Amino acid sequence: MVCTSVATVCAFDPPQAWLLDAGVSSNPRLQPRLHLQQGPIDLIIAAEGSPTEVRKAYRQATLAFHDVLSVLAAQLPELRKPLLDDGPRTVNGDVAARMVAACRPFYAYQLTPMIAVAGSVADYICNAMLAGRCLQKVQVNNGGDIALSLNAGSSCLIGINTSLQSTTHVDTITIHPDENIGGVATSGWQGRSHSLGIADAVTVLAPNCASADTAATLVANAVNLPNSKKITRRPAMSLSPDSDLGNRLVTVDVAVLTTSERAQALEAGSRLATCFCDAGLVQAVYLHLQGQSRVVTSPSLDVANLTHKSNRACVKHCQVATSNNHFQHMSPTLTA
Repeated sequence: MVCTSVATVCAFDPPQAWLLDAGVSSNPRLQPRLHLQQGPIDLIIAAEGSPTEVRKAYRQATLAFHDVLSVLAAQLPELRKPLLDDGPRTVNGDVAARMVAACRPFYAYQLTPMIAVAGSVADYICNAMLAGRCLQKVQVNNGGDIALSLNAGSSCLIGINTSLQSTTHVDTITIHPDENIGGVATSGWQGRSHSLGIADAVTVLAPNCASADTAATLVANAVNLPNSKKITRRPAMSLSPDSDLGNRLVTVDVAVLTTSERAQALEAGSRLATCFCDAGLVQAVYLHLQGQSRVVTSPSLDVANLTHKSNRACVKHCQVATSNNHFQHMSPTLTA
């Protein structure tokens, strides 16, 4: 998810931190959440463990957060350059390094590392909280992109929305520690970042949040009808002058599509999601467009165990192995 206002807010907007009650006053067994905010970065953090461990983890998160935005803003020109190969790139700070690492498997798309900024911040803060601590569970929610850490015996309940503008959950899933899911991210044309596609929502489960963030954006871009007159597009820079998408056309409106048009667009996104699952980059992808849905999962993930409520007819397992060569071959067919 691309943050377009990093440079403009950093100099005069100091980081803020406060605890959210979360019902603690009425139920002492509950633990407060931590809210960290600076400029476009808005984190809601929850941890489970002993009160002492949670308090120390929140302190570590607050200390780690204090210079995140300033370090990113100082190297914004470099982070807005496309990653043209899988070779090294010199950047400063853990968050920027995570952004580059998340983009590297997708370098054929000529992405800028900014595509992974939200997920990378969430991963960084989650990792900072875990250092030296004994916690059962950590969730760092950065505007809907969530970094997770689950210890044995814990789980995380996640609702999958049909749209970034909706609170309706078409799926309710439980994530367990042994499923190699450390991040959840959602992208779509009505989100806080611009999209080249028309997906109402694409939610990705991946080993880390930065990878989920990157893949969600790419699959959401792929859910598309490139020549349809039912889609209104505008140059990204006309909407956000500092957007790293430049003059690429982004979606600003989607008229009502026919059933076959929705199926065609979702199939395009599902093909790319299948490649990502087969390459081991993500564990599951949920795609939604105007009431129609698809689910693509890794062969190693038991979607029946993961999903509590869904349209099982939409579930598509990636059982046919796809080689890395096929993945690399398909990559340049989509610009992002």
